[in-house]
Amino acid sequence: MKILKFGSASTESPERITALKKIVENQDGQVVVVVPALKGIPEKLMQLCHLASSRDRDFFKVYNEVEGMHLDFISALFQGPKATEILNRINGYLKELSNIVNGIYLLGDITFKIQDKVLSFGGLMSSLIVREVIEGSELLDVRNLIKTNSDFGAARVNFAVTNRQIKFRFKNMAKIAVIPGFIGSNDRNETTTLGRGGTDYTASIFAAALDAGRLEIFTDVDGFMTADPKKVRKAFAIKSLSYAEAIELSHFGAEVVYTPTIQPVYLKNIEIHIKNILNPQAEGTVIAQVDKHRSDKLIKGISSIDDVSLVTLQGSGMVGPTDITGRLFDLLTRHNINIILITQASSEYSITFAFNPQDTELAIPLLEKEFEAEIKQRNELKILVEKELSVIAIVGEQMKNTPGISANLFSSLGRNGISVIATAQGSSELNISVVIKKESLKKALNVIHEGFFLSHIKELHLYLMGTGTVGKQLLEQIRLQKNKLLEEHKLNINVIGISNSRQMLMVQDGIDLENYAVQIEKQGERADMDLFLQKMRYLNYRNSIFVDCSASEKVAATYRDILLSFISVVTANKIACSSSYQLYKELKNIALEKKVKFMYETNVGAGLPIISTLNDLIRSGDKIISLEAVLSGTLNFILNTLSETTKFSDAVKMAREKGYSEPDPRTDLSGTDVIRKLLILARESGYQLEKEKIKVDPFLPDDVFKGSLDDFWKTVQKHDAGFETRRKQVSAKNRKLRYVASLNKGKASIGLQEIDSLHPAFLLDDSNNIIIIQTERYRDQPMVIKGYGAGAAVTAAGVFADIIRVANV
Repeated sequence: MKILKFGSASTESPERITALKKIVENQDGQVVVVVPALKGIPEKLMQLCHLASSRDRDFFKVYNEVEGMHLDFISALFQGPKATEILNRINGYLKELSNIVNGIYLLGDITFKIQDKVLSFGGLMSSLIVREVIEGSELLDVRNLIKTNSDFGAARVNFAVTNRQIKFRFKNMAKIAVIPGFIGSNDRNETTTLGRGGTDYTASIFAAALDAGRLEIFTDVDGFMTADPKKVRKAFAIKSLSYAEAIELSHFGAEVVYTPTIQPVYLKNIEIHIKNILNPQAEGTVIAQVDKHRSDKLIKGISSIDDVSLVTLQGSGMVGPTDITGRLFDLLTRHNINIILITQASSEYSITFAFNPQDTELAIPLLEKEFEAEIKQRNELKILVEKELSVIAIVGEQMKNTPGISANLFSSLGRNGISVIATAQGSSELNISVVIKKESLKKALNVIHEGFFLSHIKELHLYLMGTGTVGKQLLEQIRLQKNKLLEEHKLNINVIGISNSRQMLMVQDGIDLENYAVQIEKQGERADMDLFLQKMRYLNYRNSIFVDCSASEKVAATYRDILLSFISVVTANKIACSSSYQLYKELKNIALEKKVKFMYETNVGAGLPIISTLNDLIRSGDKIISLEAVLSGTLNFILNTLSETTKFSDAVKMAREKGYSEPDPRTDLSGTDVIRKLLILARESGYQLEKEKIKVDPFLPDDVFKGSLDDFWKTVQKHDAGFETRRKQVSAKNRKLRYVASLNKGKASIGLQEIDSLHPAFLLDDSNNIIIIQTERYRDQPMVIKGYGAGAAVTAAGVFADIIRVANV
């Protein structure tokens, strides 16, 4: 004997019912098929009740939709006289339904008893259709078999009578019996319903009564999942669960199995197999007394309840031996208020309950009345209510006596800026439950799932601002390296958002870097930085990184809020770190406080490891005495390019064409870029330096920097002759011109210098940078870092390296 229960996915379309038929007909031995209403019908029947009792004539429209759905199924599944016969029988039910709903409309009122009657028609009609599809099957009226009390809406089963009725009826049973789920009847044969998940419960009742070999439940997923696949894309099917684990996961929101379903089969030690009607060959999940496939994972699954409220009873009246707790539980029991979670402070000063929002609205006035004297007269208690919350539970029998589970849970949440409002854990250590803000639910589920199930893979979510030369190079480098990082380093990088000055694009599952430019053009929207950041925060993905490859002051001004949102920042934009010392320090402190990263290695030296080296020296106890550096790859390229045949203005144009200079070369020629870099280096070296304290010796007059960019190109040519004269003078002395930035015991200066052949910067080629670091440890032989200091490719590589550093912390 086998019980097959089919979920709403099986009645979503005529094609699904045909698939159901194939599954049933392939079974060996006797089979009981438990079917739900056609998908969507229960909601429409409930809507009918509401509209008719409100005397809203729109109920006619909903009734016609109910009728139409059933007629459409019949016309798709049956032909000729058989279709007519089934249609006549369905019309009998529809006529009865119409009479009841019209009566509700005339009265303008409805009772739970009548509501149960209306809701029963869904299963009665669908089971009739399924019975006719499965040839040789027998249709049973489940109301004659499952007997309940008269608690309409959530009736309790009288198991003694029910089991006797089922056993007697199945003494001479056809090979295949079809029954509707969800309904029963009381001792007066009035229709009752079994409450939420009643179709699952029906199947379990029959399995236990008939001592079935197994209960198979067909859904639209491959079994019990490690988490809700609608919220966690990387959730996967669990091979097996114990009854206790399944009950815990179901209680906390996993909708694969209705919690009471497990009780009847648990008592008879009957296995439950969760299968996918769309993929019946899949292994699915086995629920049994003992876990049949012991996993190496510490937890089995994660479940959640989306919307709860916390109600706390707090005050001195709770402390010591009082009757308050007893009165509290008695009150909730008498009014059938379901408690989702309980937690109490060890001081006994407070006790907290989690309810669904509807029960909260019912509970508050009852509590206020029950404890009126303690609240208003003796001032011993107060009631606190928190709304818009969610509960998450991690479940697994292997958690017992295993250290580190709680640490993993809370650190996963904390690293991603998710605060835990309340927590509870039973002495059985079967589950740990946390209450968080509802807005953080999806992110929380993903970080917990990653921490327990995907700890071997780290996933980063990038939001790129700026698709100039550096931004484009970065995207290309990520594209080329993506698979290697995943395979060899278990690091998966997803670019979720890209924005330039004209358009922006955000794709929740990640942008295809093979053709992102085409995607932006076709699917993108007008660039709006505020909207871009708003969407980034709304998605609230774990391990999110905002990457700034722009040179925008407006973008740099957003770092503070981004870091406060628990999102790391990786930037090639020097503006934030070279503005006021107060802001620089504030950004670093926020990152430290929120446990996110603020990375800006490429602010100085492009891809050269300059800032990280300074940090390592200082963290290890060394002290920076002085720095001497050529920090402008642009200016070094220009000075190296000057010759008898290459004028100064031509060298500037060449630097811009090669991508070495800023879009406006005056930023480089004015020394502004080097000032920013030296300021950042000074601060990283431990000096609280402001820009105004840097001594700058300009090598071009003010007129070069006035007017438009077009004016600049005309004006700069006037200085070609002067530069050629100086070049000859320097060359005659076997020296070279270098634009040098210096820091000595906190005093900073910048200017054009002549250096001889003994200086480390003498042979500095092309756009290379060099920094000479003298410290207490490197006093006699200073540390030298030298290499490419400009160019889109090396800068992008530096940004990429910073992104990977975020993943490695």
